[in-house]
Amino acid sequence: MPLVVFCGLPYSGKSRRAEELRVALAAEGRAVYVVDDAAVLGAEDATVYGDSAREKALRGALRAAVERRLSRQDVVILDSLNYIKGFRYELYCLARAARTPLCLVYCVRPGSLNRGPRVDTEDNRNLNVSVSWQPRAEEGGRPLAAGTRVLRGPQAVDSVVNGRAQADVPKELEPEETEATDLPALVTPEFEKSANHVSSAFYPNELLEALTQRFEAPDSRNRWDRPLFTLVGLEEPLPLAEIRAALFENRAPPPHQSTQSQPLASGSFLHQLDQVTRQVLAGLMEAQKSAVPGDLLKLPGITEHLRFTRPLTMAELSRLRRQFISYTKMHPNNENLPQLANMFLQYLSQSLH
Repeated sequence: MPLVVFCGLPYSGKSRRAEELRVALAAEGRAVYVVDDAAVLGAEDATVYGDSAREKALRGALRAAVERRLSRQDVVILDSLNYIKGFRYELYCLARAARTPLCLVYCVRPGSLNRGPRVDTEDNRNLNVSVSWQPRAEEGGRPLAAGTRVLRGPQAVDSVVNGRAQADVPKELEPEETEATDLPALVTPEFEKSANHVSSAFYPNELLEALTQRFEAPDSRNRWDRPLFTLVGLEEPLPLAEIRAALFENRAPPPHQSTQSQPLASGSFLHQLDQVTRQVLAGLMEAQKSAVPGDLLKLPGITEHLRFTRPLTMAELSRLRRQFISYTKMHPNNENLPQLANMFLQYLSQSLH
């Protein structure tokens, strides 16, 4: 079954959209697995994206988790930033190797298509705000940096957890209320997103700016970024019909030829190939002894001809013979046995002129 890759900056609604898609596909009786940062790390930790070594390890763990679940029977949803196009290409290669389709869902904050998310603007007060947007009073036992703001509003707002409205949050939260320990402690099965899952990651403004600078936006002209669905804001409905068509009606990306098993050939194929090419070389060396430039070298039993323009050495012909044998071994076909001599002579004619 297909792979759905969610992409976007923090606070763009990826997790909510992923849960919305999971619920819709699960309602159809499909097996759906969600792989996210929390499933790999045990708990969401925004500081990972501030350390290149830890972030690289996280990407490797996400890729391995997707590879373990990816099959022709299950739908896998990857809910992470996925902001590096090289990593998205690796995911495309995984889907291609598993011979399953994939699509990319790009989530964007309103008014910030190519910019970082705005955490504390007036516009956000009219949007559904998750409890995960509230910063913790301490990060690793240290107070938050000066200038870090707590998202507040004049009225209570509904927290949204995986698309479901929860209890109202007071308009003024004391530092004790924003501790990560006050968030519900959840233990979910690996790779399965629970409807009760609450994100506890908080991204400082400096980290958001850094992620914005590093972000490589998807481009539908790249084969690993298509089909691409761009969702701006949370009000825009999820295009379920188009996503279903992309996942269940499209063909899987064709696998690389170099990774495929070679077709079976008869045991005598290579022997006949060797004998036929040797006979052609011997016939050419004999025919050119009495030929003058401009003549056509004809061999008995072969319809193809070789125009003689200069004397040919056995070393040169042997080198071309080895190339022809190497290419033919990669595409063995018993139906070509009667035409091997003509194919070899045609190959020599194209290579020598």
